[in-house]
Amino acid sequence: MISFEDFEQLTAFAKHGTLAKAANALHISQPTITRTMKNIEECFGVKLFERGKNRIRLNGTGQIAVEQAEKVLDATRQMMTAVREYDKSLRTIVVESCAPAPLWFAVPQLAKKYPAMTLSSSLAGNDEIMEHVREGSCHVGIVLTPPAEQGIHCRPYLRENLSICLPPNHPALQNAPASLDFRDINGFNCLLRSQLGFWDGLCRREMPASRFLVQEDDDEFQELMRNSTLPVFITNLAKYSEEDMNGRVSVPIIDASANVTYYLVSSKDAGILDAIVSDKNILAIVL
Repeated sequence: MISFEDFEQLTAFAKHGTLAKAANALHISQPTITRTMKNIEECFGVKLFERGKNRIRLNGTGQIAVEQAEKVLDATRQMMTAVREYDKSLRTIVVESCAPAPLWFAVPQLAKKYPAMTLSSSLAGNDEIMEHVREGSCHVGIVLTPPAEQGIHCRPYLRENLSICLPPNHPALQNAPASLDFRDINGFNCLLRSQLGFWDGLCRREMPASRFLVQEDDDEFQELMRNSTLPVFITNLAKYSEEDMNGRVSVPIIDASANVTYYLVSSKDAGILDAIVSDKNILAIVL
């Protein structure tokens, strides 16, 4: 019989050109790979190599054997990956959210309720999340719009309200407003954190005349907050310390698009959604 390892040695020999180089690449002895080549040839029952003094090389039939061996190796690796990924999926809860803040609450709660499971979380757009929920590749989706379709479980979850934080002498604060809308701050440059989900697109869409200084590293973002007067955004779910705020004044943004409700959705199990909304630590902000 020819094993997976035999095919690996055959393709390594074809790649490196000599038994010595192939053996070195595979960290085996040259006599071992020599015996393997002989065993492969015997199993096929045809001549695969041309042998000369202190040298062996593939003949035309051997080249065909290598091509087929590569296909077998690829198919075997794909099979092993598919089986392992399926087994992993049985022990993994996939959570996708349209914004980062809901994940800060949902993921720890799921970890607490399902300690034996692996949690995988990521950001995605609403439409993409719903597609993954429908096909079952996403166990829990967090979206902005409750789905109006059969077969999808839904629970209202969190409210998130956006505010703009401005230095005390900022022109937008001239009349000491209790709130602002996007039109009032459009045109002012702002400091923005990366990986904000839908919030990033919302700010850019509602403030087309503004420029945004985007920071990927959280430490660098906070350092800029502490040492600049650039406006920044916060929400009721994502706040910063007084030191980080550097004297800025927080003013709510009243646009409907800046005050959102998140919904938990799943096509698999309503119980997993109930496990999230049962968290007593967020009763002040859960619906």
